[in-house]
Amino acid sequence: MTLLDPALWTGKIFDGGWSAGRGGVYDVVEPATGGTLGSLGQADGADVAAAAKSAAAAQRDWAARSYEERAAVLRRAGRLFEDHAEEIRDWLVREAGSIPPKAELEVHFAANLCYESAALASHPQGLVLPSAQPRWSLARRRPAGVVSVISPFNFPLILSMRSVAPALALGNAVLLKPDPRTAVCGGVVLARVFQEAGLPEGLLHLLPGGREAGEAVVAAPEVRVVSFTGSTAAGRKIGEVCGRLLKRAHLELGGNNALIVLPGADVSKAVSAGAWGSFLHQGQICMTTGRHLVHESMQEEYVAALADKADKLPVGDPAAGPVALGPIIDERQLAHIDELVRGTVAAGARLAAGGTHEGLFYRPTVLAEVTPDMPAYAQEVFGPVAPVVPFATADDAIALAADSEYGLSLGILGDVGQAMKIADAVPTGLVHINDQTVNDEPVVPFGGLAASGNGSRFGGPDANIEAFTESQWVTMRGEIAPHPF
Repeated sequence: MTLLDPALWTGKIFDGGWSAGRGGVYDVVEPATGGTLGSLGQADGADVAAAAKSAAAAQRDWAARSYEERAAVLRRAGRLFEDHAEEIRDWLVREAGSIPPKAELEVHFAANLCYESAALASHPQGLVLPSAQPRWSLARRRPAGVVSVISPFNFPLILSMRSVAPALALGNAVLLKPDPRTAVCGGVVLARVFQEAGLPEGLLHLLPGGREAGEAVVAAPEVRVVSFTGSTAAGRKIGEVCGRLLKRAHLELGGNNALIVLPGADVSKAVSAGAWGSFLHQGQICMTTGRHLVHESMQEEYVAALADKADKLPVGDPAAGPVALGPIIDERQLAHIDELVRGTVAAGARLAAGGTHEGLFYRPTVLAEVTPDMPAYAQEVFGPVAPVVPFATADDAIALAADSEYGLSLGILGDVGQAMKIADAVPTGLVHINDQTVNDEPVVPFGGLAASGNGSRFGGPDANIEAFTESQWVTMRGEIAPHPF
């Protein structure tokens, strides 16, 4: 069986079945070639309003079902990801510009998210509390209700599934608005998997669209939780709206992550880690290594080796042959990357490798003689760019790593004792000692600080239950309580 037959969803949105969206139709474009892969319907505000009402009605029955029923749907979904792994991988390669190993990772991760979320359905979700009164006192978790999930283009399958799977397992309904550029991998795939897995109608609504749809899935009165992964600028706006409407917002935003290379670290291994951290998926990852802080005794050797590695990495269409880097997602993002690189070179940095592109294929780039005020160091590039800055002491490394509005991920390479002292001093949501900055697993709490988001809001039973349920206090007495009047 083909899971993703475009004839099924061409020009449509998913609302339990497939129907025409009121917002019109747009083409799904392959960034590597510019070719059209299919078309999708766009949702407008009226589509979202109808979906929210449908979701709220369906959610009540879903929450009342046994944990065994909900878990069974999630397990079937996991098996479907495994059964259709090759087909889904090919879509990730073509629509998202992923190299095949990255695409395979996404499918594997999505399946495991389903299995881990299936276990959530039966996870203990309450406490027995002490009480000063003659009664039983309990705290229990109840489904939030309707959850809106807004996901980005870079890891479209994982970053949709990371919220959709646990939200459904815990008894919620979901409105899913993926990035329009990757709405097949971040939306249609999920709709089809859960449709085939037997998820009851009305619980998952796929609502691709632009600003109108995005604003509507946040503002819909039925929605109690908004789970957003994307830019810091957009996250701030969503957080402001949710604050005014008294909704919970789980915001996983941008990053400008530092990789610290301590004196005595193995340079060849450090360079390999640094290249992976900066160039994986063309640097289009919130956890990308955006700042290489290298001890001054090793800086020249590190820059030369990293530049040599960058020069040798093949760049091209990942659907046409083996490459290390595929295309940037679109012209706008490529222009942003190129502007920051050019501005940094104009400010005095040395272009050690890369800095050129053909079409959307941007060469992996290494910048030396960088200072912290230069654009490609100070800002999130979201592209395959590795600025290198030297430091003299551990205190210097701490100051450089902490000097950022972001606080998502930190990598430290070298002596573990010294690395732990640095980790204790740098405010960040994730720390990886003797590894680069790009790491995630379905079972870990994931999230950043400051401009990177409002803390760990995904992953693992504790964070997921906190994210997608509400706490309710319940007391019980054997007889009606006496009162003074």
